[in-house]
Amino acid sequence: VQLQASGGGSVQAGGSLRLSCVVSGNIFTINAMNWYRQAPGKERELVAGSTRGGSTNYADSVKGRFTISRDNAKNMVYLQMNSLRSEDTAVYYCHADVIQRVGYYRNTYWGQGTLVTVSS
Repeated sequence: VQLQASGGGSVQAGGSLRLSCVVSGNIFTINAMNWYRQAPGKERELVAGSTRGGSTNYADSVKGRFTISRDNAKNMVYLQMNSLRSEDTAVYYCHADVIQRVGYYRNTYWGQGTLVTVSS
């Protein structure tokens, strides 16, 4: 199972970016799909999460500005980030809770990270 994130970049404060992540490999189903971030010198934190059934949750710091969505048919998760602030600068990681097709083993996986830089 592999996760490939894309969409990071540099943007000015107030701007928008959309991150995408595709999950590929030996997949039977994907439960939670999440976005985390890690800023320099800080611990990795959950930004937004989604369940297969469509429930979502957000860190207080991004509520009203970020939206997580997913396409279960394509095994993809997205993060629309609006009204970006300098404090949103971080490496963003996608994360998935996957049940594998062979053996129905359940594991969690991380993408490689994509850098978001917001300049003020």
